[in-house]
Amino acid sequence: MKNNPVLQSFGHAVLVFIYIALVSIVMHSGQQIFGNDKSFWGPIAFLMLFVLSAAVMGALVLGRPILLYLDGHKAAAVAFFGYTVAWMLVILAVIFVTQMWR
Repeated sequence: MKNNPVLQSFGHAVLVFIYIALVSIVMHSGQQIFGNDKSFWGPIAFLMLFVLSAAVMGALVLGRPILLYLDGHKAAAVAFFGYTVAWMLVILAVIFVTQMWR
């Protein structure tokens, strides 16, 4: 169970969801948190968050598959990537279904 790629990919997908939820909370509450500042720091902060998010998502979704691929486990790398994307699709479907019934 320790090296179960399906469960590990589920963990990565959950971490993706948690990170996206935290960023969404910050963006949704941005005006309350940061005020209505019109300085040039707002766009800089947004772009930094965008780049940070790309790096974090890249690491969570592609990090392990790239390491597996470089270690010569090409089929396992593709499978892990597929499992992670599939879990993310399941989480997205759950979000859509719960929002439809809300």
